[in-house]
Amino acid sequence: MAAPLGGMFSGQPPGPPQPPPGLPGQASLLHATPGAPRTSNNTLVDELESSFEACFASLVSQDYVNGTDQEEIRTGVDQCIQKFLDIARQTECFFLQKRLQLSVQKPEQVIKEDVSELRNELQRKDALVQKHLTKLRHWQQVLEDLSVQHKKPAEIPQGSLAYLEQASANIPAPMKQT
Repeated sequence: MAAPLGGMFSGQPPGPPQPPPGLPGQASLLHATPGAPRTSNNTLVDELESSFEACFASLVSQDYVNGTDQEEIRTGVDQCIQKFLDIARQTECFFLQKRLQLSVQKPEQVIKEDVSELRNELQRKDALVQKHLTKLRHWQQVLEDLSVQHKKPAEIPQGSLAYLEQASANIPAPMKQT
């Protein structure tokens, strides 16, 4: 799997990814490789940010607002978006390479992350179950209250004033309109 990932960045030799410079276990800050056609020490993150800003600027540019050639506008916007997508793919590839390196160098770290993710998912699902149980208990209580109210009229004589008072007590008061 390392072979297809190698050589994705210009100036990088094909084959397994090279360890990042610096201290062992520390990832570089996405520095562009030497000899690559990048401008003065830009990183992939810098390029991703600038290409996003270019996409946004092309959408709100006065040149495009005042322009009459829709095809020219569309082409310019498409080019900006395509550049952004290309750099985003390169950035994703970089992080996939680092993930691959981590899984080879420290497999126990990957297992710890997986266990942590599973614990978080279990906590989230437990909270969801508790939420549903709370709602279930609420509606069970509502149903129980309704069944008790339906049994009470049988205990009270039909023509009595107490029955009317009891029935009217269960009717909600009308809301005042402001």
